Amino acid sequence: MRLRLGFALLAAWIALSGICRTAGAEAETKTDLAGRKAVFVIAAEGFGYRELAGPSELLRERGCAVTIACSTLDPARSTDGTYVRPDVLLKNVKADAFDAIVFVGGVGAKEYFEDETAFALARDAESRQKILAAIGIAPAILARAGVLVGKHASSWRSQRLTMIHRGARWLDAPLFQDGNILTANRPGVAERFGEALARALAERRP
Repeated sequence: MRLRLGFALLAAWIALSGICRTAGAEAETKTDLAGRKAVFVIAAEGFGYRELAGPSELLRERGCAVTIACSTLDPARSTDGTYVRPDVLLKNVKADAFDAIVFVGGVGAKEYFEDETAFALARDAESRQKILAAIGIAPAILARAGVLVGKHASSWRSQRLTMIHRGARWLDAPLFQDGNILTANRPGVAERFGEALARALAERRP
């Protein structure tokens, strides 16, 4: 009887220890990006909600301060009809105020394909060696800004020729990081994209 009770107490202690370790790990995960700041640039109409929500929520959960930028402060509408109210106008975003600048895809990202404000932000971020990221068709914004010359990068396949013609070493890959530049090719890898962003941010001093 005492032997059975001893095993039961041991099992309970092991289970409790596991719970404590898990809780501690979760707490550590949620705070490992404290002090980091990221800005996500979305289109006023037709941004990819999953491409925004997945990565931005993951970063927030881990302690990163997240800002949403857009060409307007009116509620922006995603491709699935979800509205998000931006925090700041794109023209007021300064790269030196953030650790990461992220361009969100979705068909509406074409709004920035000829946008000098978006290009200037990308160039400034690259010159300061900030984390510069884009997903879906948005890597084409970086290519058009001239910051992907000689860089390996991925994108939605429709932007392959643009990427190549603008000097990028285009890859048919879900996700790729070349130095401080991180690109992903579709909404389906949004969560992996967020994890890669988190790792890149964690390596930087706040």
